[in-house]
Amino acid sequence: MEKRFMKRALEMARIGMNSNQGGPFGCVIVKDGKILAEAHNLVTSVNDPTAHAEVVAIREACQTLNSFQLEGCEIYATCEPCPMCLGAIYWARPDAVYFAGRKEDAANAGFDDSFIYHEIDLSPEQRSIPMHPVECSDAQELFREWVEKEDKIDY
Repeated sequence: MEKRFMKRALEMARIGMNSNQGGPFGCVIVKDGKILAEAHNLVTSVNDPTAHAEVVAIREACQTLNSFQLEGCEIYATCEPCPMCLGAIYWARPDAVYFAGRKEDAANAGFDDSFIYHEIDLSPEQRSIPMHPVECSDAQELFREWVEKEDKIDY
């Protein structure tokens, strides 16, 4: 862990926060000691609830690497990743994640993700946003086609 990368993530968070582009979150992605991508939260400026600093940085780093994975990379985030960012991080497969603030710190500042963690554990029918499974044999057929597809790119 290199403190200079965390310091840069904190600077990115401050830039986004002070320009009212989103919340106080920043992220830097590093490979071989060099910054590949850096981002701050853009949720309110681009009207995109997925534009968290980590997601924005992951997208940029993957474009730079021309890959959908971040093998050999480290992520420096100003806060413990939320459930969405955590999912994106696991899909991207970096070597390590370093974070400064904890989810409790974010909650105390008005960014409480605890309800999402709770919702994940519920069956779809019990969630606060109604989710209804639809019986559809075409969905199973689609997965069967994927399994049999010879030229697929696994991820």
